[in-house]
Order: sequence, then C-alpha cells, then structure tokens
Amino acid sequence: MDIATIVGLIGAFGFVMMAMILGGDVLIFVNVPSILIVFGGTLFVTLSNFTLAQFLGAGKVAVKAFMFKIEQPQELIDKAVELADSARKGGFLALEEAEVPNKFFRKGIDMLVDGHDADVVRATLAKDINMSYARHEEGVKIFKVMSDIAPAMGMIGTLIGLVGMLNNMDDPKAIGPAMAVALLTTLYGALIANIICIPIANKLTLRADQEKLNQQLILDAILGIQDGQNPRVIEGILRNYLAESKRITAEE
Repeated sequence: MDIATIVGLIGAFGFVMMAMILGGDVLIFVNVPSILIVFGGTLFVTLSNFTLAQFLGAGKVAVKAFMFKIEQPQELIDKAVELADSARKGGFLALEEAEVPNKFFRKGIDMLVDGHDADVVRATLAKDINMSYARHEEGVKIFKVMSDIAPAMGMIGTLIGLVGMLNNMDDPKAIGPAMAVALLTTLYGALIANIICIPIANKLTLRADQEKLNQQLILDAILGIQDGQNPRVIEGILRNYLAESKRITAEE
C-alpha cells in the first residue's frame, strides 16, 4: 500500500473541507446542477475518447496508485548474483528449479534453460519491456485526459450559470442559484483535476518507470548470466541501477 498517495489525497481533501467548514455552512458548496455538469460531463467525455474496455479498466489501473508491490533493485541484484553463481557451477539447467518470484525474471531464465540465442533473448525481453510500458501509459493517458476535461467542463458550467444569471437580472431570487452554478462548477473541475486525476496520473507514471527500470536491470542480468560472466562482475554492472547513496552502502 502506498502511504504517500493515501495521505496526500486525504490531506488535500481534508484541508479543502476545513476551509469550507471554517467559511460557514458546508452545504452551500453542494450544488446538484454543478455536480451533473462536471462529474457527469467529465466521465462521458472521457468515455468518448477511449474504448469502453479502456474506460472501464481505468478503475483497476487507478488501484496501482494506491496498492503496488515491486521488488527493490537491490533484491533483484542479489537474486541475479545467486543465479549467476548457480549457472557457473551447474550450467543453465541448474536454473530450472531456481525460485524466481518475478515473472519477467522467470521468463528470461526459462529462455536460458531452453537454449535460446542471446539475440533472441534480448529481442524478446526488450519487446516485453516496451509493451508493458505502453500498457501503463494507456492507463496514465486516461487520467491525464480527465484532468484536462474536468476544468473544461467547469468552464462550461460557469458559462451556463452566467447565461442563466444574465437572463434573470430582473429576478433577484434567480441570480443566486445561477451564480452558484457558475462558481461551483469551476471549483469542482479544479478539485477533480488537481486533487484526483493529476496525482494519480503522475503516480502511475512513476510506477511504470520503476517497473521499466527493474525490467531493464533484469535484462542485463539475464544477458550477463548467458554470457558466462563472473557473478561479481554482473553485480558490479547491475549496481549502476542503484542510486549513488545506495550503491555506496551496497559496496560497503
């Protein structure tokens, strides 16, 4: 579970709600026409930009911003050194029974056991990396589109409210509700974009980058093992994937 995402969203909504409460009656910030325009409009315009399957899968994608388990690079390096040592002692067949929880790593090891050429292994795994990243980007794109549409729908609601207000200037009782629509739609659009959609899109991009970095580390490890390199040489190469501070700690 990603504590930063949860605390960030709750904190942002909490401070906004606190400001509303301190400003008076919270119910004045609830307006059904504004909700329909912004929330409904944002969802359906987003739907029109994607296929139904992509749109319905957005919720599943968003979960990764809150719950996402990924190995630390140092864990993968340790596993690579262990596998390289086994391969040097017992050949690639010794890797067949090795415990490798990471599916991408397991696929690479299986290709070594099956005797594929280095070019085939490199091309296959590189293609998997690119396709996996593309799938992540598809989910990110949905939330980026929503972050653009929500403020635009807020502006549309504002214009609708202003038209209603100007059309009823002779009726003071009608000016208030129309003005509320005009202002609250802008507020709702800004909240959806800046507190929900943009943070989720950015966090999903971070997840995709982390997974791609790990997969590239694994690819280098697989090729090093296949080339018969010394486990310590492989470890030294893979340490380049670590941040400098962690690299120094690992060496110590």
